[in-house]
Amino acid sequence: MSKQYDVEQALAALDSYGKYKKYEGSLENARNKEQIAKYLQTLDLSLRKMLILQESVNELVEDKKRLIIKQEHIQTYKTKVINLSRQFNMSYDEVIQVMKTQSQQN
Repeated sequence: MSKQYDVEQALAALDSYGKYKKYEGSLENARNKEQIAKYLQTLDLSLRKMLILQESVNELVEDKKRLIIKQEHIQTYKTKVINLSRQFNMSYDEVIQVMKTQSQQN
């Protein structure tokens, strides 16, 4: 919940300057570090607000990385189940059911 609050704080800081909406298109069109840095300089944020923005962005990046890793693990798991179903000539659901039964017995 605090991560959401930090992001909301960062956005509120940008909105308080009234420049976020004015330059929103510039950030959306930014393709590299220099363009993003130029956009951020136009906001003329105080150090405190930039630190809040930095912390929020870092948290969002870490969350995104965790989500991508989780999705990769899920895809790997699904692939393994599909391969097992082919190997034993079973449906995907049957393999899942056998795995579920095995885990309940242990």
